[in-house]
Amino acid sequence: MRKFRVWEREMLDGAVIPDIGVSMDVDGIHTNYHESGAGDPVILLHGSGPGVTAWQNWHRILPRLGETHRVLALDVVGFGFSPLPEGEKPGIKLWTKHLAGFIDAMGLDRVTLIGNSFGGALALGMMAYHAHKVRSLVLMGTPAGEFEQTQGLANSRSFEPSTDAMRAMMRAFPYDPSIVTDEAVEARLRVAKIASGKETIKKLQPGDEHEAKGPRIVKGIPLQQLDAIDVPALILHGREDKMIPLSVAVRMHEHLKRSEMHVFGQCGHWVQLEREDQFLDQVRGFLRNN
Repeated sequence: MRKFRVWEREMLDGAVIPDIGVSMDVDGIHTNYHESGAGDPVILLHGSGPGVTAWQNWHRILPRLGETHRVLALDVVGFGFSPLPEGEKPGIKLWTKHLAGFIDAMGLDRVTLIGNSFGGALALGMMAYHAHKVRSLVLMGTPAGEFEQTQGLANSRSFEPSTDAMRAMMRAFPYDPSIVTDEAVEARLRVAKIASGKETIKKLQPGDEHEAKGPRIVKGIPLQQLDAIDVPALILHGREDKMIPLSVAVRMHEHLKRSEMHVFGQCGHWVQLEREDQFLDQVRGFLRNN
């Protein structure tokens, strides 16, 4: 396995970018990732949105879950510091191929995938293309089936980098917007200015071309495909999630035959940040039993 650092940890203005971890080549894709702990392997998959990285979603969870497991969090190709190779187009086949290649490059067998939002959809996509690599699933705020696009998702597609725009976007994620600090806004904005992921986000979200046809519809993995998934799954969802409605999670629970579900009250789209301790309790209990 070849590891190397390509990105500098400091920008020209001297600001440290902790989002940049260890880098490696995965089938020609420069892949940025973070690692903590030892034990059974768990891979953390981030959501979408401008400036998103594995570090933004998971830096508080990595060391704590790393107390009992080997935990890896990568920037999925097309996001953060895992840029799309020239000529490649974002899509589920590329994302799942990249993740499967990362699992192989790390010398892993079957892994637990913990996916937030887009990351949960990617985890479900792995069950369609590389199911033999997956031991179990934890799905948070995950889109599945078809549902009307929420305003929060639409805003991520039209985002243009500025402090005010980033603050407004980030404050729409949690139930309590006061958890969005100025430091967090500036940290994500720094990434958005140099690694926006905009092309990838446009692939995920319907745009203006849908307006003449009625409501914009987000299309996740078809529900009938969930019926064939036969690994243990834990579904976690915030009752007040403004990005992915709770009803989407309930339908997913109905179709995943080996699923359990926990709903957090007074919680939005960032379960792992808004309910950190309870999130870890749920995940650790699930991992012990599966």
